[in-house]
Formats: sequence, structure tokens, C-alpha cells
Amino acid sequence: MRIIGVDPGLNRTGYAVIDDVGGRWVALEGGVCQPDSSEPLEKRVLAIYRDVREVLEEYKPAAMALEELHSRYEFPKTAILMGHARAAVCLAAAEFGIPVVGYAPSRVKNAVTGSGGASKEQVLAAVVAQLGLAKAPKPFDVADAFALAICHAMVASSPIARVK
Repeated sequence: MRIIGVDPGLNRTGYAVIDDVGGRWVALEGGVCQPDSSEPLEKRVLAIYRDVREVLEEYKPAAMALEELHSRYEFPKTAILMGHARAAVCLAAAEFGIPVVGYAPSRVKNAVTGSGGASKEQVLAAVVAQLGLAKAPKPFDVADAFALAICHAMVASSPIARVK
């Protein structure tokens, strides 16, 4: 199964595509959509949509793992801005008929490292080890996107997931 993981952000949206080949994960592509921050909101959202759409068109994933909306109460604007990026990503997925599954950051961290409170560095190290990468993906948004894809591969292949 081919899975795309997406770590949405208005300034930088990380994406990563993996193949799940019988429980062995192979990294196919990873990168960032980075709209011009001087552009108005609608142009930035459009840039994210177009970039994600291009990746979906090229790799044709069967599923998308998308980071769930989260924000601390003291930073509500962050959640609102992230919501715009998530909407652009969801629109692209809907256009291709790709199911979107949301995962909380703590669930992703727990799946790839064994700790829901893992640091960015720990997630990065786990992604490198689990995918057998020669070098660490940069920036962290790409590593987070790979972690999302791995988390979905784990969930989708679990016996509990198959029963539902």
C-alpha cells in the first residue's frame, strides 16, 4: 500500500510518500511545500493545494495520514492558520478520492518512538532507522510527514484495523 503523510503548515507543509511492502516500509519521496510568506493568505493556500496535488498525481497514494489540528489555548491563531493548510491538503485528497486519516502528534510519536512525548530529534532518529535512510530528511516537517505515513502503515496493518 502506498501512503502519503502530510504535516500541514501555512509557512511549510511537509509531505512524505512511502510504500508498505508486507510490513517493510520504503521511502519514495519527501519534501516541503513552502509558499512565499509575503503572499496573501489565499495565494499561499493555493500554492499548498497545487504542490500537494502534484505529489498526489505523481505517486497516487492509496491513503493520506494527516496531522490533526492541535493548538495550545494560548495560541489559537496557530490552529486557525494550520486549519487553512489542512483544508488545502484535504481538498487535493478529495479531488483524487484518497481517504484522509487524521492522527494526533502524540499518537504518531508513540507509534514511531514508543513515547508520545518524544522530541523532534527522537522522531527523526526513529524515521531514519525504520526506513533505513542514508541521511536524515530535512527539515523536521519532512521527518514528521514520514512519521505520519509510518504511523498509518502500522495502524492499517494491525489485526484490530482489519476487523473493523
